[in-house]
Formats: sequence, structure tokens, C-alpha cells
Amino acid sequence: MSVVIFFGMFLLIMGLISFYIYIRGLQSIPKDASLRYPYIIVFWIIACSFIGGRLLERVWPSFLSDLFIWIGSFWIAAMIYFLIAVVSLDVLRIINHFFPFFPSAITKNYAQAKYFIGAAVMGLVGVILLAGHINSLIPRIRKLDLSIAKPAGAFKSLKIAMASDIHLGTIVGRSRFDHIVEKINSLDADLVLLPGDIVDEDLRPVIKQNLGESLRNIKARLGVYAATGNHEHIGGVEKACAYLTDHNIVVLRDESIKIGGSFYLVGREDRAVGRFDGYQRKSLPELLEDIDKKYPIILMDHQPFGLSEAAAEGVDLQLSGHTHYGQLWPVNYIVRRVYEVAWGYKKIGNTHFYVSNGVGTWGPPVRVGNRPEIVLLHLTFQ
Repeated sequence: MSVVIFFGMFLLIMGLISFYIYIRGLQSIPKDASLRYPYIIVFWIIACSFIGGRLLERVWPSFLSDLFIWIGSFWIAAMIYFLIAVVSLDVLRIINHFFPFFPSAITKNYAQAKYFIGAAVMGLVGVILLAGHINSLIPRIRKLDLSIAKPAGAFKSLKIAMASDIHLGTIVGRSRFDHIVEKINSLDADLVLLPGDIVDEDLRPVIKQNLGESLRNIKARLGVYAATGNHEHIGGVEKACAYLTDHNIVVLRDESIKIGGSFYLVGREDRAVGRFDGYQRKSLPELLEDIDKKYPIILMDHQPFGLSEAAAEGVDLQLSGHTHYGQLWPVNYIVRRVYEVAWGYKKIGNTHFYVSNGVGTWGPPVRVGNRPEIVLLHLTFQ
């Protein structure tokens, strides 16, 4: 039921925004122009393509379903920038109504001015989408040196490669993921951690593209470990985790493991589990009760809530993702209001926190205002 409500609200919002953009776009085309009818048809095909592609994918995964999903995914990003444009233009129109300031070049032939402004807005949004798509394909390596004031047995230092929010599926497919794997392997890490949203909602395109083979290609001396994210739960957490496990990813679901007798790695079940699967994850004190806290504790918790609790419980390093840092400017301003750390590093007491903006994308294959990242953490121990 939660999934139905979530997607119902998402589609309602998409529909209302699309209709507003549609009306404003139609008003920019002269009533006698032959372009009006093609505009109406093409607009609604594009606006409905995301949900159409998702539905088609469930009954007939094919080139056609992939095409609709790709078009619709770009439309999600386009909506944001078209919305900003039309709202801004409407505000200017209201101001001009009370305090006229439009130049004569606009007022002399208002119909023609609207047409050219509409064309300019379309061109600008197209440039933003193209630049944002190219940006989304070029993850950077973000390096961080951290010191933990505990001994870790034979380990004096540890190299961890972290890649969150990959969102494997139709959009993040074989070619793009192989490039991410190549980047991860180039870091020669001791440990690779994937703290949630490894797969997108539907596992079928992951299986269809054999992305598990790419997962098997991730190399790390001490192994590759993951925690669940909300998207694993949206798409069916048991199937997603079984697939990851079958392809050499150790998924820690409210579990801990002692690695090399030297430090603990803990993976929390995502906090969305109650909403999508009807049971509650363990509390952090319960999860850590059997851990010897004289050893370093590294925690993967997909959504970066309750940071002070992790600090109080003696966690040494928490790694999270989920936020994408908004993925599309100016959504990052909203994200910064929601999370104590929306992206980047923070230290509370003796606990280090890093929230990644992710290496993949959800929805639109576009990033504006931030770059995807793989994080290389170099830990030194006492």
C-alpha cells in the first residue's frame, strides 16, 4: 500500500506540473500556427512516457519499453527547468501588469515575442539536460584521510572504496556500470562498500543486461559488502539481496561481521523497511550490543538520519548515501534542509560521518550542480 501511495503522489505531482507547462507552452504558439497540433501530440507522448515505459517493462521488457523510460527520465529533469522558467516568466508578467517595464520589442508584437521566448526556453533546457547528462557519466574520485583512535589488530591503515546509490537498471546499464567498476578497481582498495540503492526498483532489467557479471568484477582484498537502501525495498528486497549475494556481494541486513579479527563492519537494514515490508529494523544499541567496542566500528546506514545516536553508541565511521545531494539544482537546497549532512564529511565527537551524493542517478540520467562520486577513504588506526 505504501508503494502505491508513494507512486500515486509522484504521478499526481508530475501530472499537475506537466499540465501547467503544457498550457504555458501552448499559449506561446500562435493559434493559427501549424505547430500547435504536433506540439500537443508530442508533448503528451513525452510527458506520459515514463509511466508508460515502466508499465510496459513489467509485461514486455523490450527496446520500446527502454526507449519510453529513457525519454520519460529526461522529462523528469526537463520538468524542473521548464517549471522554473514558466513560473519566472509568470512572475515577470504579473509585475509588468502593475509596473510596466517590458521593452517595446516585446509589447509591440506580444504573440511573436512569446513564440521566440518559448523557443529560447526550450533551447536552454535542452543545453542543461545535455550538459547534465554528460556530467552524470563522469564520476570523480573523492579522497578522504581519517584517523581512528583505536587499534585494529594487524591493520595500521585501511583503504575503503565507497560507491553508493548506483541504481542499476534500465538507465544505469552495462556500459555505464562497467565504467564505474573500472574506476573502483583502479583504486586498489582493501574493502569495497556499497551502502544502499545498488539496484533500482525493478530487478528485471538488471538480469536482462547480466549486470551481476559486472558486480562479480569488483575487486577488493577483504571483499565487497553492501547494506540495503530504500530502492531495494521498493523493488522487492528479498529478490534484490539474493541476486547481489549470488554475485559475490555480501549484504549485511542488521548484521555485523568482524573482519580479519581487527575491526567490525555493520550494515543496517534501511529505515524504509517498515514502510515497504511491514517489520522494523533493529535499533542501533541492539545491533551493536554484542560488539567489542575496543575495536574500530564501521557502519553502513543508507539514509543519514540520527547521526548523534551513532556517535553516542561509539561508532567510529558511518557511511551513508541516499540524498544524491538533490541530483538536480536547485533541489539541493531542499535536501540541505532535510538532512543534518546532505553531502560530505562531518565529525561528531569521535565519530566520522561521510554522506555520498552517489555514483549513479535515480530517474533522470542527469546531474546539475554536483558530480557523481566514488569515495576513497584512507583510514589510519592507533
